[in-house]
Amino acid sequence: MIGIIYGSSMGNTEEAAQFLGENLGLENEVLNICDIDAQKINSFDKLIFGTSTWGSGDLQDDWDAFDFSALKLSGKTAAFFGMGDSESYSDEYCNGMAKLYDAVVAQGAKPVGEVSTDGYTFDGSDAVRNGKFIGLALDADNESDKTEGRILAWIEQIKPFFA
Repeated sequence: MIGIIYGSSMGNTEEAAQFLGENLGLENEVLNICDIDAQKINSFDKLIFGTSTWGSGDLQDDWDAFDFSALKLSGKTAAFFGMGDSESYSDEYCNGMAKLYDAVVAQGAKPVGEVSTDGYTFDGSDAVRNGKFIGLALDADNESDKTEGRILAWIEQIKPFFA
């Protein structure tokens, strides 16, 4: 069973998480971080984490209030997706995903699911490491027409790690 855990304030990250869960083709549970605790997250061996980015690159509020130190993720597989605004916040595009990634990986998770920056337009992002996004970057405000295609392509990329 795969845990798809997201934090969403306006509904875009929730929609992406639901679409991901419906199209993954593997048994999963889609959960809002505001409804669960670290113990629930720890019960999964494979996880997909999602967040939106707020302000000048901050985590979504429910993730921001979460106690990551309670996570026990050593050796567990984790993939990440994030929502950002590539036009209005072009310098901090999907920085929330980078903060979530760093907090989860610090608790022992093994990250998978890097994505090429090809086809994206932005000025800067903490979520780009070694020339690639650390996970799937999405923009429901300016590129909603690309969201489903990007998620479906990413599913094919990460599926071998979750099967």
